[in-house]
Parts: sequence; C-alpha cells; structure tokens
Amino acid sequence: MSGSITQTSKEDPWTTFRDFLSSRGLRITNQRHAIFLSAYEYEQHFTAEELLDRARKVDSTVSRATIYRTLPIMVESGLIREVDIGKDYKYYMAQHSADNFKAQVICMDDDKIYEIDAPFMEWYGKAVAAKLGLEVVSQRLQVQAKHPTTPKTGEVVATAKAKAFTESSA
Repeated sequence: MSGSITQTSKEDPWTTFRDFLSSRGLRITNQRHAIFLSAYEYEQHFTAEELLDRARKVDSTVSRATIYRTLPIMVESGLIREVDIGKDYKYYMAQHSADNFKAQVICMDDDKIYEIDAPFMEWYGKAVAAKLGLEVVSQRLQVQAKHPTTPKTGEVVATAKAKAFTESSA
C-alpha cells in the first residue's frame, strides 16, 4: 500500500497513527483520537455512520465531516481497510494484524462480509506483476455470493457448513 506506515510489533496502533499524522503535517486532535479508538473497537466491518455514532460516545464534538476526512487518512496509513461492495456507502475494518492477505466474501442477501485468509493471493499478485515488470501497489479479492435456494420452493437453505464457518471466523 503506497504511503502507509508499516506497524511494528514494538508500536501500538495509536502510536503508528500519530506518527503517520505527524509525517503528513496533520494535527493530532482529540476528535481524531476518538475516531481512531472507536474504529479499533470494532471487531467487524463498519460504516462511516456507525463509526460516527460510536466516536460521539467517546467525544461528543466529533462531527460527520471529521469522520469523512479522517477515514481516508486512516486507510492511507494502512491501519484501516476500505471495502467497497458496490453500494452507496463503504465498509471499513481495522487492520489488527497484517499477517495474512484477506479476501472478502460478500453475502448479497444481507451484505455480511466474511474475511478469509488468502495468503496465495499476495504471492499471485506479486508473481503476475513481476512477470510484467510491475510492482504491486494494492490488490484485493472480493467474491459476491448468495445463500442457496431450493429449486422447488425458492426457500433459502441455511447450511450447517455456512453456520460453522461463520462461527469459526468470528
């Protein structure tokens, strides 16, 4: 990811974000701190509006404009990932670990996003880019899926396999 700061195991994410802000000549404000803390509390994906609600509980002065100005900065820093599923809004997720490349499987029935480890994708992206004499700047794998339906009734079939996967990835 271009321009991002690699988080070291010695630094906590807030220190990494503060350093990133400073390197860009941006102020470290109470509102940005509240937004950062609120984003890192989420275990799942969140929207800007959900983040606004949560950040205002930490600091009531956080404005919608500050959320929308801060999220791209957090994405650029590499601490937050942006996930576009083709709606009028985007989802975000804190990067608690950069150990493995993640792919997203998006359920089109309920917009639930599943994060799947996909270490082969990092290798594949680098291999393909190198073959062309290029360097990877970013890449993503996104799969859109639906719940299966029975042919006769059109009823959604909830499989034990999907339920087990959801519980194991939570």
